Amino acid sequence: TSTTVTSTYRVECKYGGTSIQFVVDAGSNPNYFAALIEYQNGDGVLGSVELKQAQGSGSWIPMKQSWGAVWKLDYGSALKAPFSFRLTALESRKAVVANNVIPAGWQPGKTYRSV
Repeated sequence: TSTTVTSTYRVECKYGGTSIQFVVDAGSNPNYFAALIEYQNGDGVLGSVELKQAQGSGSWIPMKQSWGAVWKLDYGSALKAPFSFRLTALESRKAVVANNVIPAGWQPGKTYRSV
């Protein structure tokens, strides 16, 4: 018989940059949003990611980790940009907010950077 062992390892990521990049997944559309999140400074592994729609459109909406550093939201109705994100570190629970980082008129496959 053969045995396959699959292990999952968390690797702490620390980047020298001061901004956070959001690479919008090519499959994203007005009802489904997914992004690869790069350059989170400081604590490394993200414990949670939340999205907030355009001002006046409600509160923070929890996203689900799709795979790796890709987080997704299958909302079921049209999301209203610009989008803000709240990123919370897994261990320290420290949070950082990237306000209005994904603009109205965003496009799948594009990269947006917080400032």
